[in-house]
Amino acid sequence: MTRGRAQDPNVCGVTAAIAVIDGKWKTALLWLLESGPQRPGELRRRLPGLSEKVLTQALREMEADGLVHREVHDVLPLKTTYSLTPFGRELSALLAPLSDWGHRRLETLTDARPVS
Repeated sequence: MTRGRAQDPNVCGVTAAIAVIDGKWKTALLWLLESGPQRPGELRRRLPGLSEKVLTQALREMEADGLVHREVHDVLPLKTTYSLTPFGRELSALLAPLSDWGHRRLETLTDARPVS
């Protein structure tokens, strides 16, 4: 899905919303940032397999979409923290029921597996 679809007024609202969270890491980053501001290194440690390049790209896109706020503290070495904006917190709250549905689906799949 292209990022432009997130801003196209002629697409379905669900399509526009999914375009904002599309990708492997954005929903996990939203989930981690719910607990408060985080430094990029903390986010990487909590998400094994996430490279610094991909983290930077995802956070920049999320910032451009108004989901996260980037704050650079005036200390040496520079300290950067990311936090959810009110818009990001709203999206995170809206995703909670979808998360609940996903967990119920996984439980159903687990229960349906034959015991070996």
